[in-house]
Amino acid sequence: MTTAPPDERFAFQAEQILASQRRDARRFAMGVRACYALLLLALVYAFSGAEFSVGGLQFTTISLDWTFIQSHWFFIFNGVWLTILLSVLSIILATVLSLLGALGRLSKSVPAYALATFYISLIRGTPLLLQVVFFFLALPQLGIRLSGLSAGVLALGLNYGAYMTEIMRAGIQSVDAGQREAAKSMGMSQFQIMRFIVLPQALRLVIPPIGNQFIAMLKDTSLISVTGFVWELLWRAQKQGRANFRSLEALLIAAVFYWIITIIFSAFQAQIELRLSRGYRSAV
Repeated sequence: MTTAPPDERFAFQAEQILASQRRDARRFAMGVRACYALLLLALVYAFSGAEFSVGGLQFTTISLDWTFIQSHWFFIFNGVWLTILLSVLSIILATVLSLLGALGRLSKSVPAYALATFYISLIRGTPLLLQVVFFFLALPQLGIRLSGLSAGVLALGLNYGAYMTEIMRAGIQSVDAGQREAAKSMGMSQFQIMRFIVLPQALRLVIPPIGNQFIAMLKDTSLISVTGFVWELLWRAQKQGRANFRSLEALLIAAVFYWIITIIFSAFQAQIELRLSRGYRSAV
């Protein structure tokens, strides 16, 4: 009777273990999807207006005006595009400001370090809503007149740039110092080292957390609605809700759209992170 070589036995056992792990992962994913479906059904039922009793106690779910929802959802939906545009422009500005802030925080220049730390302290120490209102009310008194969209982008970009500065600084500092020393020994200037060695690697590392900031910004664009000059998602919902005395229905429509675009961009971010991790493993 012949027995398989040890290498073949180990390979077979490894395949069995991997197959078992894949089955467990599939079962777990199916269980999560089933739970999500049940929770979604429960959420829909909570707004069905149905009545039910438990132990002799009578309960009523939330009743909605579905006629209003059917006739006004598209007007509110059109605010999604401006919400996304606000977020994209703001995250671009925030990324640039966070890079400058991180370089200032890492600089040995007293003015650069002081300016960066003062900017971070001021922005992080005041509410975002106050900053939004400030740009709409204070800048015109200085002779600076911006459109509602421009002022909103400026407010969100400055706010998120302050918070993202630490993300960018951590990404820059994570690059191995030995690479900088090697580049310096080859005669590269500090600017060249930062541009060709440090920043390409740092930006790769900070893409996932910047994605998280972008998803949070999608929801914070709703604060721009307080100015009344930007017809984004929440502003449209409030307009229709007040005009028809159906604020609950209008805000629920906006909430659903916020949720949907958050899910879409979260899935997109997950794909980016997966590609980056695969690229990193192949490079290693």
